Amino acid sequence: MNKMKAPFRADHVGSFLRPERLKKARIEKQNGEITAEQLRAIEDEEIIRLVEKQKEVGLKAVTDGELRRAWWHFDFLAGLDGVELYETESGIQFNGVKTKAHGIKVTSKVDFTNHPMIEDYKFLHQIAGDHVAKFTIPSPNMLFFRGYIEEEAYPTQEQLFEDLIVAYQKAIKAFYDAGCRYLQLDDTSWSVFFSEQGKEQIKARGQEPDKLLQLFARAINESIANKPEDMVITMHICRGNFKSTYAASGGYENASEVIFGGLNVDGLFLEFDDERSGGFEPLRHVNRKDLQLVLGLITSKFGELENPENVKARIAEASQYVGLEQICLSPQCGFASTEEGNLLTEEQQWDKVRHVIEIANDVWKS
Repeated sequence: MNKMKAPFRADHVGSFLRPERLKKARIEKQNGEITAEQLRAIEDEEIIRLVEKQKEVGLKAVTDGELRRAWWHFDFLAGLDGVELYETESGIQFNGVKTKAHGIKVTSKVDFTNHPMIEDYKFLHQIAGDHVAKFTIPSPNMLFFRGYIEEEAYPTQEQLFEDLIVAYQKAIKAFYDAGCRYLQLDDTSWSVFFSEQGKEQIKARGQEPDKLLQLFARAINESIANKPEDMVITMHICRGNFKSTYAASGGYENASEVIFGGLNVDGLFLEFDDERSGGFEPLRHVNRKDLQLVLGLITSKFGELENPENVKARIAEASQYVGLEQICLSPQCGFASTEEGNLLTEEQQWDKVRHVIEIANDVWKS
């Protein structure tokens, strides 16, 4: 039961709270007080510190914490050819709070040529040492469904879909060539299927939920179709994570046959930290023995530690639908999907990570 391949029994989604020094440096860069090169040097130092901390607490996979990013998705997507970050009229609505008024739009042909995050990965790879360097990027569905598409750039949805898939195939190859063997696609768009409110949102866009569901699956499967055999690609399905709040609710049932039986990813990071996520019954649709399910039973939103016996009982409950050898444990999301971060301290953050590792060690004793 002691896994040597990602995802690991005790894993994590990827983002970590931004250190105060880094937050201060970002403001100084915006004000013209330091250069881009000086900011990057500070980012390098903080990422080195973060990676060493991940190793110290016992994680097998290390990330750069997304410390160079303001947003978990916009920074990557805006680096694609033909995509721009822009000021919107309003931010993204979460439960009781809104994000900054930013969005992404497609203005010309989408492609992947000279993306800055390849260099970001290379730096992580260099300092990871004997640990597995894990990198996170948003899934293609985040641009396909959540981006504003200028009609002059793409008169039809199908044209964008085809170019986007090719761009992601190139991205995956570029990360692989840079040394990446553990890549994660983060995706909040699946949550639109989880509630009746979400389905109405799809219909309001002039689309049919069942057809869009199949299109989402195609986007993932065709993007990763050419991935090398020794590269692990997982997907994190999220209901929103901003300042310890959320954007969507509902269990996986409405999309369960596609998510658990129709995606060709190596693993799924799943939110199961509260009642908004529903039960484990949708796992009955898992039809592959090699699909790893990383249960997000530890919340990243608040500092209070879960009762370990309750977590173990939930793992046992999930194992009624899939074998224990297919299950892993992690926080339900990152600790800072945006640079603002969730409402807990760095000390609480690391206590959460240790909690995951300790519980996993108890459940999967070698």
